[in-house]
Amino acid sequence: MELGITKQTSSDLNFYLYKRALHPELFRIYLDRHLDSTNYTADLWIVGLSHLVSFQSGGSIITELTGASSELLTDRNLVTQFKFRGERDFQHRFDDGTRYIFSSQVEEMTEHIFRTTYRDLVRYAKKKGLFVPYKQWASNGLEPFSFLDYETRDRELHVHAYHAFPGEWRILRTQSIFELPGSKS
Repeated sequence: MELGITKQTSSDLNFYLYKRALHPELFRIYLDRHLDSTNYTADLWIVGLSHLVSFQSGGSIITELTGASSELLTDRNLVTQFKFRGERDFQHRFDDGTRYIFSSQVEEMTEHIFRTTYRDLVRYAKKKGLFVPYKQWASNGLEPFSFLDYETRDRELHVHAYHAFPGEWRILRTQSIFELPGSKS
């Protein structure tokens, strides 16, 4: 069974960081983008109300996954994993000197605040990045969605992800920075 084909709740989601690639056949990829930079390549996938970012430079591959736990995911080259709750920050420096910085926040809102935030995010997402709404999982008159916004720099990749859960009045926000050695930030 592929990951990303059933409706998830915000409490289903975990963060995974791997020092390897994950196979595309494990996932239902709704939308993807391949990025080519002078110093790295990256793949961004929206996989249901989840996402995957794979960052490669030289012989090193780092993969970030936001997704539900599954027996399809192994512990092989797993750097860390945790459940999303409240706010969380994480940093890791890989053997090749690449620095990974991650921040997440599960925001539970009132209906009014959620609807306003939802509307603003959808408006912005339709102009930029990768955006996938899920009509089949709509609740409270709104469609859950995943939105990835990204910024490429010479030696860095910044990824902002938003996963909206209207049935819970929650949005999961994540920010990731993949920073190669010699970056000036």
